[in-house]
Amino acid sequence: MKIMFSAGEASGDLHGARLAESVKRIVPEAELFGFGGTQMASAGVRLVADCAAYSVMGVWEVLMNLSRILSLLDLLTETMKREKPDLLVLIDYPDFNWRLAKRAKTLGVRVLSYIPPSAWAWRKGRAKSCAKLADEFIAIFPFELPVYQAAGANISFVGNPLVDNVRPTMTAEEARTFFGVKDGSYPILLLPGSRVQEISLVFPSMLEGARRIAEEKPEAAFFLPVAQGMDQSRMERMAAKAGVQITFTREHTYDLMGVMEFALATSGTVVMEAALMGLPCIVLYRLSPVSYFIGKLLVHVKHFSLPNILLDEMVQPELLQDEVNPERILSEARRFWAEPGHAEHVKARLAEACERLGPPGSAVRVAQRIVDAARGGKMAEETA
Repeated sequence: MKIMFSAGEASGDLHGARLAESVKRIVPEAELFGFGGTQMASAGVRLVADCAAYSVMGVWEVLMNLSRILSLLDLLTETMKREKPDLLVLIDYPDFNWRLAKRAKTLGVRVLSYIPPSAWAWRKGRAKSCAKLADEFIAIFPFELPVYQAAGANISFVGNPLVDNVRPTMTAEEARTFFGVKDGSYPILLLPGSRVQEISLVFPSMLEGARRIAEEKPEAAFFLPVAQGMDQSRMERMAAKAGVQITFTREHTYDLMGVMEFALATSGTVVMEAALMGLPCIVLYRLSPVSYFIGKLLVHVKHFSLPNILLDEMVQPELLQDEVNPERILSEARRFWAEPGHAEHVKARLAEACERLGPPGSAVRVAQRIVDAARGGKMAEETA
């Protein structure tokens, strides 16, 4: 059995590695190869190209690297011709991977899409075009199914990998000691996002909100986990200018989440990770005026944070654009210490949202679907 993978960024490399490990447990003799990173290589995938060499973001950066990207597409196409895989597994990375899917279609190679394009939120027409190219789809959220089903795609949901990935490694007491959370303090987590644009657009208002919180609740203590690629020195300067004292951390983020009261968080996957750790968030989202104008035309969703989308309800506040201001942040934050039962209610509803991600072990279930597809079988219709 030959299975080819294509995962073009760090998150896809992680997903690909876990799928590869699970496939190998099911079919030890399976030959795995393709486009990925060091984690996939460690899991037994023979790399044709390393995704680290092709990690570019932004329209201008893509244009500057277009010839290299097209060469990569040709390389992977030639690999498919030579190796004749039983299945091509696409992992996210849509702009590149669906061009590769077209090549696979012309070569008669079966295609399975894991984490398909977000047609549920914008550009719904993509679902129909993708359905013509991929034989099977596996979504990581249940709300992704309807738009693809309407397009005639063979799609299912068998769970979300975050359920397995988001786990504490310490007891609450160990975590408090490790991070220096003092008795009698009121710890609050700041999650400004890792991209430069997020730091520029959201973090200043987040800091002003934190300052207002500290003025009203002096026992407040702020913690900020620094992810890879984040400029800590810049954030330290911004915090000092705003007059906010922050403890910066670099490891055991999930353990840190587990001992916080609530978080001020830029919208993204981290909000779902926080929910899995029982941590409520005040969700913030701000774009440049041009991007926001274009987004309003293209994106049609009731909510933009994942727990709210899963519940189809505004369980956690979502502050958008001009709503991201110190007054609104303080007003929403105050509810956690001044409104009896509020925090408990939000945590209970977050637990319900997390249940909708399915049970643990999604990588094993997806791997079985991959093996079945490589053998030429059909993916089951039921969902987790």
